Amino acid sequence: MKSRIIFILALVASVAVLTTYLLRPKPITVLVQAAERGRIEATVANTRAGTVKPCRRALLAPAIGGQISRLPVHEGMRVKTGDLLLSLWNEDLQAEVQLAHSEAEAAQARAKAACLQADIAARLAGRYTELEKNQAIAEEQLDQAVTTAKARQADCMAARASVKVGASREAFARAQVERTMLKAPFAGVVADVHGELGEYVTPSPPGIPTLPAIDLVDDSCFYITAPIDEVDAPAIRPGMPARISLDAFTGRSFSGKVRRIADYVLDREKQARTVDIEVIFTEPEDMAALLPGYSADAEVIVDAKEDAVRVPSEAVIENERLYVYRPGKGVLQERHIVAGLSNWDFTEIVEGVKEGEQVVLTVDRKGVKDGAKAVVKQEE
Repeated sequence: MKSRIIFILALVASVAVLTTYLLRPKPITVLVQAAERGRIEATVANTRAGTVKPCRRALLAPAIGGQISRLPVHEGMRVKTGDLLLSLWNEDLQAEVQLAHSEAEAAQARAKAACLQADIAARLAGRYTELEKNQAIAEEQLDQAVTTAKARQADCMAARASVKVGASREAFARAQVERTMLKAPFAGVVADVHGELGEYVTPSPPGIPTLPAIDLVDDSCFYITAPIDEVDAPAIRPGMPARISLDAFTGRSFSGKVRRIADYVLDREKQARTVDIEVIFTEPEDMAALLPGYSADAEVIVDAKEDAVRVPSEAVIENERLYVYRPGKGVLQERHIVAGLSNWDFTEIVEGVKEGEQVVLTVDRKGVKDGAKAVVKQEE
């Protein structure tokens, strides 16, 4: 009887032990990465896609309306400063230039004749003055000669003034002709042409934008304009280094520098308030294959440290704690930390974790807590 009781008790104990073993919590599988030393940067990135813009772009139209008579350029054509892009019909204005030129030449001839007469009258008055000293002529003759000389001199001066008037009239006529010609204000490439030979073009009335006749782009210089959240804007200063990435060049990063920060905050409906910044390319060769309008992102480096203990930012919870895997015990340990610089990739650990300790990356996995059993899965 006693042996049966001992057997039953042993069996119950065995069942209890087996049940406890079978129902024990299974270790959770986590990904880990060792804390390491390296460069850490504090960065600010744009909230929406930025845009590649040329340093100079001109939407050109003639100063006056008229019919296109010459159109020597086409889309994609390169031009130099001062090259003719478009000309309106201006034969009437050219005729006015010729008329003004002829009138200016006639005025010069009249002035030359008037001044020659003035010289003759002046010499005659001089001789009469000498004769009057010897009382060889009457005083009335001298007065008449002097008065005539002064009148001729006044005619000469008036004729010379007429020459200046004629020259000004000719210059005005030529300026009117220039208003019918559209010339390149800088060297670049013709991005778009709105108009054909024989079509009528007009300049934009005040307050009513119309299509430009020529869209000219300087493709030798580009910059990025991108919106930054108003919260991040105070940390940015002109001259700070930046990294530029473009969707058109996947996997490639361009070096840049902040050139300008907007003087006002954009407040657009249903969008966060942002501040536009301008980032220029610091390497001229990086601009060789760019096109205006490319989408771009700018990441401004506001601070950096070269030799800091860093962990992946995905391991940090609320910027104040993380989990460390202890290989010897196979458990997770919660650590409270003091974080320093951080970005999307890494966070600096000032206190709480030492170099080489393994931090848990999969902090959102069910069962991750202080003291939990865990096994490490190697990240592929």
